Amino acid sequence: MRYHGMHDFVDRLEEMGELHRIDTEVTTVLEITEIADRMVKGGGPALLFTSNGTRFPVLINAFASDQRMAAALGVDSLEAIPAQLDELMQMVMQMREASLMGKVSMLPKALKMSGWLPKKVKGRRGACQEVVMDKPDLSKLPVLTCWPHDGGPFITLPLVHSRDPETGQQNTGMYRMQVYDQQSTGMHWHLHKDGAAHYRKYKALNQRMPVTVTLGGDPVLTYASTAPLPPIIDENILAGVIRKKGVRLVKSLTNDIWIPEDSDIVIEGYVDPNEPLKTEGPFGDHTGFYSLADLYPVFHVTAITHRRNAVYPATIVGIPPQEDLWLGKATGKIFLMPIRKAIAPEVTGMHMPAEGVFHNLVLTSIQKEYPGQAEKVASALWGAGQMMFNKIIALFDQSVDTENYSEVFKALSNNVHPQQDVFFNTGPLDVLDHASKTFAYGSKMGVDATNQRELPDAIVPEAETVEKLLAIPGAAHVNVSPIQHGAPLLMVFVDKQRLESVAKLHQEVIKHIAPYSIRFVFYLDKEASSLPVGACLWLVAGNIDPKRDFLPAIPGQETIAGMDATRKTLKHDGFPRDWPNLTLMNKETIGLVDLRWPHYRLGEPQKSPSLPFLPYQQGDQAVAQQEPSKNTSEE
Repeated sequence: MRYHGMHDFVDRLEEMGELHRIDTEVTTVLEITEIADRMVKGGGPALLFTSNGTRFPVLINAFASDQRMAAALGVDSLEAIPAQLDELMQMVMQMREASLMGKVSMLPKALKMSGWLPKKVKGRRGACQEVVMDKPDLSKLPVLTCWPHDGGPFITLPLVHSRDPETGQQNTGMYRMQVYDQQSTGMHWHLHKDGAAHYRKYKALNQRMPVTVTLGGDPVLTYASTAPLPPIIDENILAGVIRKKGVRLVKSLTNDIWIPEDSDIVIEGYVDPNEPLKTEGPFGDHTGFYSLADLYPVFHVTAITHRRNAVYPATIVGIPPQEDLWLGKATGKIFLMPIRKAIAPEVTGMHMPAEGVFHNLVLTSIQKEYPGQAEKVASALWGAGQMMFNKIIALFDQSVDTENYSEVFKALSNNVHPQQDVFFNTGPLDVLDHASKTFAYGSKMGVDATNQRELPDAIVPEAETVEKLLAIPGAAHVNVSPIQHGAPLLMVFVDKQRLESVAKLHQEVIKHIAPYSIRFVFYLDKEASSLPVGACLWLVAGNIDPKRDFLPAIPGQETIAGMDATRKTLKHDGFPRDWPNLTLMNKETIGLVDLRWPHYRLGEPQKSPSLPFLPYQQGDQAVAQQEPSKNTSEE
């Protein structure tokens, strides 16, 4: 099914019973975020805010269910799409290798697939250009201020179109945009992204860089802009393959960028590489932490156009799960087959848990045939496009369903010897990673759970042992529930003010838990002790630089290892960077939404997802509170 703009998608969601309209007046500053956060974590519907102070309704939470994600891509099941991609890849490979007569025989299929390629519509405007603002003014759009310490309002679902000045190849990426004023924004393209590569080329050529940003349109375009495609493949091609119909493109009014003609809103402009960079952020990011303020290029607006019935699409990101989880799940299913064919043919399954926020944890199953194959696969994945950002890759035998955590825990318990089956690498990290000492660079960890070691299952320590653990200076709380659910994992919550180091605490803990076949001990700050296990695992994945924070066993207890997932500070750890706070809603907005809940007509009141995390918050700013020694000569 093809959608001619977001209005069609809204109608489809409404038909499915997957959309709720909120007609009462709401503010785009924090209120919409708090409502959407409660809905996404509560399994609620997509939301359409029709009264927000602008003429454009806001659609949010539109992708946050398996049903809505499939509807967005126009399929009954996401499993249908990999076969389409595989068909295209096979044809391309066969065309390269075939004889002349072989190529001729494949022409009918090639002609059919050529209908999936983008098509430029010349000589007329598109539906996205029905209305042209007399004077472009970003304040007329319902741009959200998502979290209390954000640097300002941010456009959160922009499709940023740029062109390689050397090859002419266009690219579409999704980079958040902080609105500075009526006609300028930040352009937050990361160091490793295609948009940033284009920017560097324009800078070398001393040329102004044309950029056009589209919002909305067929939702398949939004998905395609997030997909891990190589630079040589235009995201519009992926959209055409999924739709089996080429995307129709029209030329921007003030530059030479071609854009999908059925987009809802278009923001045209340029980036001047010779202009000084400008502070952008902080921003409550998909890691669940604030990404802190930094310097980025400025995007200058030259035109804004839109459809007459335009819908403004938005999303929020923060502590998982959020809407981006379902986009990531779709990518895992859609790109598994290409990964197998192009990178690691032994991969049979791949799962990115919400706790890993895409680049912190990947569970992978493989068809193992020889020793060392897990290390080989992990190395191949770390060398493949955006997979290079993954901090932890755990590898299992193909018999393990990586989406079934009971099977995952069983394999970790029976097969993993921490001193023999854990291995490390170093390389690029996502620029949003806050735990490494060096920006965008750090260590990675592989866990080989494919070896059939038949180690004994972990046993829950007795109450007397737990008391002994709590008597160790610095140990504030112990959580044994992961062991009760089959994971060979103990969680110890610590008061770093009362201990010399987490490493020395670990040595004391090991002495007491040796009889219980526990493989791993995770150490977290005491303020996290009231959080559920899933939230603690999210903190672990986010707070570690794996090689630095891996705590080896002591002689005679080689089957027990630890991981220091506490906050890192200058005073206790010699950590030189600012440590960010969690993205939590302020109490004023929580109270406002509680009070106004009946007006939203969303059923029974739901508590704010921020409330359980408030004890973990350090101070009242985007940067977690640091010791007085920060920014002194001790650095």
